[in-house]
Amino acid sequence: MPLRTLLTRRKALHAGLAQATCLAGLCPPAYAQQTPPAPFAPVEEIFRKAIQNGKMPGAVAAIGHEGRMVWHGVFGQRSLLLPAEAMTWDTIFDMASLTKVLITAPSIMQFYERGLIALDTPACHYLPAFAANGKQDITIRQLLTHYSGLAPDLDLNFAWQGKQTGVRMLMNSAPQTPPGEQFVYSDLNFITLGLIVERLSGQPLAAYAMEHILKPLGLHNSFFLPASSYQNTIAPTQYDENGHMLRGVVHDPTTRRMGGVAGHAGLFSCAQDTVAYAQALLKKLAGLPSAFPLRAETLYLMSTPQQPAGKTDLRGLGWDIATHYSTARGAYFPSSSFGHTGFTGTSLWLVPNTRSFVMILTNRVHPQGQGNVVALRRDVATAAALALRAFGP
Repeated sequence: MPLRTLLTRRKALHAGLAQATCLAGLCPPAYAQQTPPAPFAPVEEIFRKAIQNGKMPGAVAAIGHEGRMVWHGVFGQRSLLLPAEAMTWDTIFDMASLTKVLITAPSIMQFYERGLIALDTPACHYLPAFAANGKQDITIRQLLTHYSGLAPDLDLNFAWQGKQTGVRMLMNSAPQTPPGEQFVYSDLNFITLGLIVERLSGQPLAAYAMEHILKPLGLHNSFFLPASSYQNTIAPTQYDENGHMLRGVVHDPTTRRMGGVAGHAGLFSCAQDTVAYAQALLKKLAGLPSAFPLRAETLYLMSTPQQPAGKTDLRGLGWDIATHYSTARGAYFPSSSFGHTGFTGTSLWLVPNTRSFVMILTNRVHPQGQGNVVALRRDVATAAALALRAFGP
């Protein structure tokens, strides 16, 4: 189907819905066009109050619109450990489940574009051991949309270590519900997809991601398994089960037990790289010249509803569209928008019709795992949509 037809269909599908604008921007803050501060004063106040109320120690955020960053903010502390460290724009964050949509889903879709993966083919066609214990009918599409029926995570109630142990547990797992029946957000889906990337590429996931996703986009501060030289720039998360503060070591316990790299978590990145990623994606989706390493038609599939027919939890191929996780949309961004969140306090919400996005990076789990940014994401997106009305359509 021609791209023009796809884009027209997207607009028609959501005609009449609230159409507030959002953000974008490849340029670093030093080159961002200056804008009146007044429209974004409510956004800044939301961040300040959340920090005062102990919802997170600090945050880095950006709002943009039609290819330029129209607002960015840096708030609070990167680390509360003495001596405390101020948050900075170049802080590197544990991106948590944003790994799913920034790395694993587009990697799978690169193989889709090459004709090496079919969305409705069972995953065991590419990973034969996955067929065990009733998983033989679970498709790639069901994994990408979280309609596989698999459990949310591997069992962490006993001491296990090592990637091979985790893989063996995954292969031996059984669906909790029949495939295609129910939306259950599951890390197992994306662990499986990451293993398929490794099987088809012959490369570790981290190496594949660097060569085929991160380098083509020019993202120099995004990676798995950060080198020790980045240690002082990384936002710490929380104490692990042994009382050690995690800094530069992935927060997600399953990924950590599997060696720090998995399809569902493990990516570290910064604000500038995340802004660049979002802008490149939205430009390609709009049919504009972009280095994003997927075709526009593929991105359209990823960002529009792909769940089983008749289901009301709407998911793209990786991206969230309308589920109970979608509070990061706020009150005014249209139903054609999409995004994702990460457990550590990261989120990205995108509005394709205006090439807009809202990026929020926090380490809300620092230092004791008790922060909460669910309301912050909702309120910032709502305030951003209202502020962007000043910029016109």
